[in-house]
Amino acid sequence: MIAPIAAPVTPASEIQAFGGDPNFMASLARGLAVIRAFTQQRRQLTIAQLSQRTGIPRAAVRRCLYTLAKLGYVASDDGRTYALRPRILALGHAYLSSTPLANAVQPLLDQITSELHESSSMAVLEGDDILYIARSSTTTRVMSIDLGIGSRLPAYCTSMGRVLLAGLPDMELQAYLSRAKLTRLTGRTAATPDELMSVLVTVRRNGYSLVDQELEIGLRSIAVPVTDREGRAVAALNIGTQSSRVPVAEMETRFLPLLRAAAHELGLLLAR
Repeated sequence: MIAPIAAPVTPASEIQAFGGDPNFMASLARGLAVIRAFTQQRRQLTIAQLSQRTGIPRAAVRRCLYTLAKLGYVASDDGRTYALRPRILALGHAYLSSTPLANAVQPLLDQITSELHESSSMAVLEGDDILYIARSSTTTRVMSIDLGIGSRLPAYCTSMGRVLLAGLPDMELQAYLSRAKLTRLTGRTAATPDELMSVLVTVRRNGYSLVDQELEIGLRSIAVPVTDREGRAVAALNIGTQSSRVPVAEMETRFLPLLRAAAHELGLLLAR
């Protein structure tokens, strides 16, 4: 007997799951879902496109956009497509300015990049993705897409994502493996739960992750966790480079000690 295909998880279905909670504000959740639907690749979206991406009915999307536009968070130049406005940055700035890690890591990332002439970043685990919260000021572009603070990438095929996944308790990791959509982005990508679990076991043992052209051909990245006083991985630091420029062995012998020193310094800050 063929098992039924599970319905895709959408923001609308996640919101619906809280339907029995009298304190849950569905309208606020829908507004946030509409904001999150905009991405670096899709900066302008129509009501129909937003409805498709979120699973929220068009009428509700229209009301969300009307409210967000009145508050200055979105705008439409042609009356059809909408885009986020600069005021939306105030929402992210409130988090960044109140997070000691994001403030403390910047000089460390800049120092790493100054010494190695390679890109360095910090990210946290946000759902099934990593969310960039800091980047070195003089970042060298190493990917086909331009990454900045607020950018997201899949956790399973990124070095920072893997050290953060490896730091999850076993039950949370198994839940992730059972729900995550794993795609073979290159011929090297670990794209099945068994393959990924095998990699994560190695990451746990070694205390770092090195991803060699699994996210994108030509890209290598190495990452370490930043742990709090309880030993939990709360963020990750990485260095990314072109595979044609830096061999794997050099990343482990020259890059890794700098990352570990920076992570140790940040860990001391969290222990205060």
